[in-house]
Amino acid sequence: MKVAFLGLGVMGAPMAGHLARAGFDVAAYNRTAAKAEAWYEEHGRAHGARVAASPAETVEGARLAFLCLGDDPDVAAAAREVLPVLPEGAVLVDHTTASPALARRLAEEAGAAGKGFVDAPVSGGQAGAEKGALSIMCGGEAAHVERARPAMESYAARIVHIGPSGHGQLCKAVNQICIAGLLQALAEGMHFAGRAGLNIERVLEAISGGAAQSWQMDNRARTMVADEFDFGFAVDWMRKDLRIALDEARASGARLPVTALVDQFYADLQAMGGGRWDTSSLIRRLTDAD
Repeated sequence: MKVAFLGLGVMGAPMAGHLARAGFDVAAYNRTAAKAEAWYEEHGRAHGARVAASPAETVEGARLAFLCLGDDPDVAAAAREVLPVLPEGAVLVDHTTASPALARRLAEEAGAAGKGFVDAPVSGGQAGAEKGALSIMCGGEAAHVERARPAMESYAARIVHIGPSGHGQLCKAVNQICIAGLLQALAEGMHFAGRAGLNIERVLEAISGGAAQSWQMDNRARTMVADEFDFGFAVDWMRKDLRIALDEARASGARLPVTALVDQFYADLQAMGGGRWDTSSLIRRLTDAD
């Protein structure tokens, strides 16, 4: 099957690589040509994939097209270029964390053109993308999700159809709300342990076997304490995701007081020059004040 993949960043590059290794006929595109060429050398050449010169060229003849971009304007611009070129019956899958409103609009536009659309944001970070173990939350028609499922299985450990168009993005908002609160609590816990003079390794050994255990604790507590943040999911991207969540909360009347507070803590990190730090850098607000 011919598939297209647009967006070869830290998430998209390994995802597109898994598609190529799984035997799909992959055409890939990235706005920065150097990244596209690097992807081809690392992932594409050995598996017969190719790099295209434009979004429209990338999706010619593709039955599935995947986007993994930055924000709503990037997705809207790419969709304007690729939807007219995609063959009738093809499905456009957006892995970007974008707004539910945009997902609903693109689903309507795709449907009017005889094509499908699935909003399918992912969770699992760069490590999950590289291991092919992402969790994907999908919004759209069940038939479109199932058409894309065999390809998505090459880089996902879990694929869940949440509901109609926009529901994948709403589910991703839930995911980010939960992560934000967990990270702030973990930052405070590690800061407290340090100020109390506790042995951090023994603390983690004790509490990671109980109700406080989480993925964030297992993967971020030690790097938090070591003041290491040059990796992972950037603060800038988390603020974009929380903006989407808070906008939706205002529209629905949901109350997110902790999320709004943590969003402001991330704004503090940006003011400290930490926009590209990992989201676990919340502890910096506490330690820098010592």
